[in-house]
Amino acid sequence: MNPAAGNADDVDKALRKAGCFDIRAVTSDHVTEAVRKAVDEGATRVATAGGDGTVSAAAAAVAGTDVDLVVIPAGTLNHFARDHGVPTDLDAACAIASSGRVQAVDVGWVNGRLFLNTSSVGVYANFVRVRERLEPRFGYWGSSTLAMVRSFARVRPFQVWFESDAVQRPYETPLVFVAVGERELKLPRLGGRVEGGRAGLHVMVVRGRTRARIVALSLAAAARGLRALSRTPHFDSYLVSSCRIEQRHSTVAVDGEIVTLPSPLAYRLGEKALKIVVPG
Repeated sequence: MNPAAGNADDVDKALRKAGCFDIRAVTSDHVTEAVRKAVDEGATRVATAGGDGTVSAAAAAVAGTDVDLVVIPAGTLNHFARDHGVPTDLDAACAIASSGRVQAVDVGWVNGRLFLNTSSVGVYANFVRVRERLEPRFGYWGSSTLAMVRSFARVRPFQVWFESDAVQRPYETPLVFVAVGERELKLPRLGGRVEGGRAGLHVMVVRGRTRARIVALSLAAAARGLRALSRTPHFDSYLVSSCRIEQRHSTVAVDGEIVTLPSPLAYRLGEKALKIVVPG
């Protein structure tokens, strides 16, 4: 757990109440390293308390192994936990740590970096970068609103080359969004995982030159992820096991965080690569 998190006291209290944890304080930028150390010491089940970015960092250390991951949702949105039936109540989440039920779930990889929910390039990456800069002054929701307004005003389409088994073609787009698992297309569940949906990487490429429509779609999609298997007047989408995106930029959003990765971006699905503990 991160002792510097805003809800650290509540998380610590819930962990200690459960009575089954060896609690270790870890800063947010050392999560993967700390989990790997615990595994090297013989741990077969590791819990991580935090938001989607923290959970993703922990998952990177145990994906592809026999180690179970316990998710304690302690972030703002907690998409991954919600999508897989993990309760967002801290006490309830801690209570399932000893559950005997383990579920293997899919993950995504981009240039060797794991992601659990979504990755994107374009306007959403800029939105996250601005939000992170403003967050210390305005908080998460205030900075998100300001970042959205700035992103709306400044968005510009850019050139990418998209390649998969389904298609090879250039795009002029303000946003390419890649999600793990099939996603809903229509409101009110836009971007939510399709219950019982197909496995794969769900790729959406926004297209067209009408600025207002592009931005509205981009920001609505960026808020929760995307789904589509059909062609629409505004975007193309594909369900694939792997794809490649070439862009001139190196900025990529991964599970709501900004990272720098060289182009081309090689995406692939990690099918059933992560074992998570779920309610029994």
